[in-house]
Amino acid sequence: MMNCENLSWLENLQSRGIKPGLDNIGRLLSKLGNPEKSLRTIHVAGSDGKGSVCAMLESILDAAGMNVGMFTSPHIIKVNESIRASGHDISDVDLESVLGEVRSAADDDCTNFEALTAAAFLFFRKENVDFAIIEVGMGGRLDSTNVITPAVSVINNISMEHTRFLGDTLEKIASEKAGIMKPNVPCITANKGPALDVISEHSKIVGCPLTVIDKDEVEVLENTSDHVTFRYGCRNYSVGLPGRYQALNAALSIEAVRAMGIPEIEPFIEVGLENAAWPCRLQRIDDFPLIVDGTHTKKGAECIASDVSEIYGKVVLILGMLEDKDIEGVAGILSPIADKVIVASPSSPRAASADRLARAFSNRHDIIICDSIGEALDAAMECHGDLCVLATGSFRTAEDCIKWLRTRT
Repeated sequence: MMNCENLSWLENLQSRGIKPGLDNIGRLLSKLGNPEKSLRTIHVAGSDGKGSVCAMLESILDAAGMNVGMFTSPHIIKVNESIRASGHDISDVDLESVLGEVRSAADDDCTNFEALTAAAFLFFRKENVDFAIIEVGMGGRLDSTNVITPAVSVINNISMEHTRFLGDTLEKIASEKAGIMKPNVPCITANKGPALDVISEHSKIVGCPLTVIDKDEVEVLENTSDHVTFRYGCRNYSVGLPGRYQALNAALSIEAVRAMGIPEIEPFIEVGLENAAWPCRLQRIDDFPLIVDGTHTKKGAECIASDVSEIYGKVVLILGMLEDKDIEGVAGILSPIADKVIVASPSSPRAASADRLARAFSNRHDIIICDSIGEALDAAMECHGDLCVLATGSFRTAEDCIKWLRTRT
């Protein structure tokens, strides 16, 4: 059995919490020879849809024959999922190796995310990737990933989140996310209203070329359980992920590729979008009447409520969320699509109690309270009738679903 001493070290760093700032990561990367400076990168920020945009970009660049690295968070089952190259998660052996290098260079202030970010940069340099797609962990300006000067930046939808760290208004949060913009580096966004005002002003100050996609320019033609077809820029595209919101994510990806200024990639946009895959985003599970989704914001809940209603109609809803999320807001949005509601705490020390989740529905439903997501799934399978079951509210809820499925197949 492999010695996972360095992986255990990484996991133990979670006790140090979140410490926004670039000083620690800057010192760490300097000791490691600044691997990030040898990489061509794409930087992706936003409150919702970051991971989907990353997955689409990865698929497009892969279709173009490039060796692509991708760093995303959070993972669902294993931390290896956060670091990918050539379409595969980093192996246990390679992860242990790069973490060993990071551990040797790290000081006592190093956080879990800083160490993982440095490990990703090291691995991408070792793999000699053609491009590395880097997802912001939280915010942007002070996020550990914001040490790169990318070929292009993407700022996806911004909503109220992480207010303790990012600020208590949409404008403050947008300012933090706009902090990834760099002089002369093109940025693509689909934000509007106050968030767009902040981004636009910051682009002028920084000297960053800004492309703004109007959602009205993206026309959804078909929305099914496994893909969405849409029209954008006088062309039809199909993306291998369900949900109307994925059409706008795809448009962001299209414009990001074009902004890179590498014409050889553009012919592969269409096939790349068709082949895109990303787990736990309205993912329909084969052989089960189950849809798994990691949505945990009000805006995300609005999107899946609309899509689930369109594709499936009413569902049996399983909700498991973390304590620091807008539980009442999400519950209120999802309530109308639920025929029955089952609540349970996901496997996380930050999980909201099932009782709190039940209260969030304000007596709009008779609530079934379960001790775990697994127990909730068992209950749902007994009472769903002809309806599908939607399990959502957190990536930790999604993780519990995947583990439950592994015991059933």
